[in-house]
Amino acid sequence: MPIVRSLLETDLYKFTMWQALLHRHPATQTEYAFLCRNHPQYPLAQLKDQVDAELDHLCSLSFLEEEVAYLRGLRFIKSDFADFLTVFRFQRKFIEVRIDGEHLRITAKGPVVHVMGFEIFVLYIVNELYFRRFDQDAALAEARRRLAAKLDLLDAFGREPARRNPFEFFDFGVRRRFSGAWHEEVVATLAEKAPRHFKGTSNVWLAKKYQLVPIGTMAHEYMQAYQSFEVRLRDFQSAALEDWVQEYRGDLGTALTDTVGMDAFLRDFDLYFAKLFDGLRHDSGDPFEWGEKALAHYAKLRIDAQTKRLVYSDGLDLPKAFALYRHFADRTLLGFGIGTNLTNDTGIEPLNLVMKLVSSNGQPVAKLSDSPGKTMATDATFLAYLAQVFGRPAP
Repeated sequence: MPIVRSLLETDLYKFTMWQALLHRHPATQTEYAFLCRNHPQYPLAQLKDQVDAELDHLCSLSFLEEEVAYLRGLRFIKSDFADFLTVFRFQRKFIEVRIDGEHLRITAKGPVVHVMGFEIFVLYIVNELYFRRFDQDAALAEARRRLAAKLDLLDAFGREPARRNPFEFFDFGVRRRFSGAWHEEVVATLAEKAPRHFKGTSNVWLAKKYQLVPIGTMAHEYMQAYQSFEVRLRDFQSAALEDWVQEYRGDLGTALTDTVGMDAFLRDFDLYFAKLFDGLRHDSGDPFEWGEKALAHYAKLRIDAQTKRLVYSDGLDLPKAFALYRHFADRTLLGFGIGTNLTNDTGIEPLNLVMKLVSSNGQPVAKLSDSPGKTMATDATFLAYLAQVFGRPAP
């Protein structure tokens, strides 16, 4: 059975970024590159033929009428974008899979509105093909034991003294999941047994199926693309945030902060943006330090932090989320997006796969993360220039 079950089975932020770029920069030409950041137990190059077959299947799919109708029902999806999706198909000519020694190289290159959607599908295709080679029964037995332990943790946590704001977490695990079937089992189990705390999923297909809230706003690729647009490099964050505001008019108001680091972000996140956006998302660097910087910034701007939300999504598990909640919950609203630890906690070491935007309109783009291991660039000269412009140490 093919791995991709529906074109809806991707992260919500793929649709929200897709719509914004379709409306404002549809002619943008981009390139995305696949990378495995850790060491798999067997060479991913062995998966090439299977990945090719799965991509052939992906490119045969269209959005179903009921799926487009579901998207139309989300108030931030515009009618013309939904119309576009009724005729959209991925084009096989825009994505290439090749072998480089033991490594798997996957490149998607072409118009942004045709290639940006490949990312999540590629990541979970490679993941599922990889983990199929392990003992499925043993892995799933351990995964179910660990999921039960998580439910016990949530039950014990729920008996702690109440804080000013509630503990809420979401599934962000589609890209690095063990399998689609296990992902669905996790989401269905949490929705049934932990509804007090489990509030949604980034997986739009599962959100539709289980009547959950689809979660997501923007990712680094959206911000990075603006490094190639008709603004000074120094102004790319402000331009990206302004276009987002104009596109969504108050919806989807969680801004991602670490494309060039939190300090550089806050210099651009002035009173105008701080009032218009509902909150901020953390994805690298020390999470406690990041949260304190965010709250100090709101205080400096005389904005009540109780009206804002800090969302954490970097390598979380429940104990880390609980610790952050205990530290901040009386001072601001919080949300926790947990990925791999929910959907690929089987006792087998997960893969650390990414597929990132590396060029836009023929020029390099980069992410200068607050966690050095997450910095992503293919052009060292541009990365050094980006660091200089934003007052960051040379990478």
